[in-house]
This record gives sequence, structure tokens and C-alpha cells, in this order.
Amino acid sequence: MNRTFKTIGVIATAFLAATSAVAQTGPASQFIPIPNEPEAKLFVEQPLAGPLASRATVIIPYRTENFRILPIFGPGASEVSPRAGHLHVTVNNLPWHWADAGNTGAIVLAGLPAGQHSVLIEIATPEHRVISGRTVSFTVPEIRPARH
Repeated sequence: MNRTFKTIGVIATAFLAATSAVAQTGPASQFIPIPNEPEAKLFVEQPLAGPLASRATVIIPYRTENFRILPIFGPGASEVSPRAGHLHVTVNNLPWHWADAGNTGAIVLAGLPAGQHSVLIEIATPEHRVISGRTVSFTVPEIRPARH
């Protein structure tokens, strides 16, 4: 019986020492460093046909590997592991883009005029350094209002 209590005492002491060290160095991170992280990858699909044809709404599914889309920005955010960042979305090669940190799995565009369009989707670090990107081209059909 004494041996059991000694073992429990040693475990409890080690636990208290570990938690005390964490308290002294600051809050514990939810991120665990991964040595030699694999390359971040972005996969982008063509827009969903149904919404494009029926409502001229562009829904472009995407997913990432070895990269998480999170609303974190700035130099300290680049130190997290597994790797995290956001998307840059550029429509029709315009000189501006927007950042998307919502991780919804799809970019949705409504109100584009009928005709040919392209969308560049890029994964970027918290400091906005682009890691990789994919362009999707598509045609928005002319949608005529239904006659009653």
C-alpha cells in the first residue's frame, strides 16, 4: 500500500512541477510544433454547375492540406504549427484582392455579369506572403427572368 501512495505522490509532484513551469512561461499554446512540416497544398475545384446555371451564383469549393485557414495575422502568428494563414481572392485579375480567413470550404460570388471570368485563390501566411495559388476560369450564363 505504501508503494502505491509513493507512486501517486511522485506523479502528483511531477504534474505540479510541470504545470508550475507552464504558468511561469505564459499560457500554453494549442499548437504543437511539427518538425519538418510537409508542404502546404491548395486544391480548388471548378464552380458548382447547378447554382452557376440556375442563379449565376459562383460557388468554388476549395480545401487545403498541411495548412489551416484561421483569422490570425502578424509576425507572431507565423510561428504556429501546424501552419496557418488565410486566403487571398482576386477576381478577373483586378489590382486588388480580399483576404478570407473564414475556412468555409468555398468561395461564393454573386452578381458577376454574364461572360467569361477568372478567380485566383491563394493561400498566404499571416504576413500575406503567398505560398501557392490556383486560378479557376468559368462563364457566367445570361439569366433571363421567368415570364409570368
